Amino acid sequence: MGTRTTPSPPTPEIRARAGLEFRDRQDGDKTIRTIAGVILYDTDSEVMRDWFGDEFVEQIARGAFDQAIRENHILVLWAHDTRQVLASTSNGTLRLDNRDDGLHWEADLPDTTAGRDAWESIKRGDVDGVSFGFIARKEKWSKEDRGEGTKPLYRRTILDADLREISPVAFPAYPANSVHVRSLDEYRESLLSAELEERKRRLSIELELL
Repeated sequence: MGTRTTPSPPTPEIRARAGLEFRDRQDGDKTIRTIAGVILYDTDSEVMRDWFGDEFVEQIARGAFDQAIRENHILVLWAHDTRQVLASTSNGTLRLDNRDDGLHWEADLPDTTAGRDAWESIKRGDVDGVSFGFIARKEKWSKEDRGEGTKPLYRRTILDADLREISPVAFPAYPANSVHVRSLDEYRESLLSAELEERKRRLSIELELL
């Protein structure tokens, strides 16, 4: 098991989960359309695979978004399109509630083409997941052996993440092609290096006993 700060990848990683809620309310003669969801903490993702076929799961640790919530201008985008902003923390249309179980959020949709399209697609059930884009600033890897002849399962825990945006999505899954695996490669290399050093140490002891 090891903990370290890693260089930021050039683009945010994207993750998605099921569980998008919608509701409307009246404010005088105006209808406010709101969508909401939660990014759960300390909860395993679906099993993902890196480019080498190694399997791993991922968790967002409690507190991972604390700095981003304090400092970032976080947006809700329609399908990750920066030209179609649905809500923002800067004007209060995106509200964040950082609880023990996860980051709860709700967003008031604008009366724009993107806002109306989002509402109708979500209301019909065409879009029922929520995706979020982040850059991992600090993470921890560990390994779980699963028996002889079976590849180990790696676990990635995101300890500090630069949350940028949240988007309603049609496919609430973890797309393998967006997974930043460089840090897993580095973790595997560190395990191999540690294993080689242990072998050298044991061999040295054996030679001294001869």
